[in-house]
Amino acid sequence: MLSSHCKFPSECKEFLQNSLILVGEIGGNDFIYGFFGNNTKEKVESYVPAVINSISSTIQEVIEFGASRVVVPGSMPLGCSTALLTIFMDSDKEDYDPITGCINWLNQFSKNYNKLLQMELHLLRQLHPSVTIIYADYYNAAMQFYLSPNTYGFTKGALVACCGAGGPYNYKLFELCGDPTARNICSDPSIYASWDGMHFTEAAYKLIATSLLEGNFTFPPLPKICSTSLSPNVNHSDS
Repeated sequence: MLSSHCKFPSECKEFLQNSLILVGEIGGNDFIYGFFGNNTKEKVESYVPAVINSISSTIQEVIEFGASRVVVPGSMPLGCSTALLTIFMDSDKEDYDPITGCINWLNQFSKNYNKLLQMELHLLRQLHPSVTIIYADYYNAAMQFYLSPNTYGFTKGALVACCGAGGPYNYKLFELCGDPTARNICSDPSIYASWDGMHFTEAAYKLIATSLLEGNFTFPPLPKICSTSLSPNVNHSDS
């Protein structure tokens, strides 16, 4: 991808120095599909060191290429995922947050992962003091509308999917949005936070993006880093 923006190493280094590099989000699918596979929490937790190592290696690689500003996202609140809410649905009220309806132990998994990721970023900042490494708090950016969906216009709630095949959350693992049997499609996606149980609606993504760009959920705050001297180059690195 870099070759489409520059031809020579010196030119690429200058391009990356004036760019904002988004690393990830890495690991989300590993965790989600790990839980889909009926693995225990402990089994999925065993993936965490490898995921963080992959993120760390990617960050250091882009720094070697010349990156000077890197954004690293944390995990979304997995306990609020429509798909995971469906898979782990049970009748024990103690498993659920009374305000959001999200699954407590899954959200705790996300919090623990985010804490470990931030510890790794702290170490990388010490190794590369001339590079700005920004943590993007996806968890709390999304938690805004899980805590108060009506405030943000999600009058149908934040947990039920707009497009699905019915059920309490309008999500079925083997009848996904787009399948012939998944015909429960809402007329106005903007009042839903979940599009298909796995992805947000455009309205939810816009709220998260705006919150991050305004600096409310980026550390250090993104507006302070992206001064007028920064060229309008935003590049994405994923694996």
